Amino acid sequence: MKKLIACVLVAGSLAACNTREERTLGGGLIGAGGGALVGGLATGTAGGALAGAAIGGVGGAIIGNATTPGRRYGRRWCRDYDDFGNPVRVSC
Repeated sequence: MKKLIACVLVAGSLAACNTREERTLGGGLIGAGGGALVGGLATGTAGGALAGAAIGGVGGAIIGNATTPGRRYGRRWCRDYDDFGNPVRVSC
């Protein structure tokens, strides 16, 4: 049980990263781990665990990629301040 918790924490820390590649990888790891667990418990065989890991890994990678915070309208916005100290959004 301690190993499972450690794996979930490591995968969760990878999923919290900001770049698209890291979020895709983290989502794939979480999905594969969850899929292997569910597939193994549902079928009771190693083949079921492998199938669950494959399906969960692909699904998790797709979801991790799709939920990456992206650039708005192809641009990245930064915060700056005008002459009066008010925050304004500017293109980076």
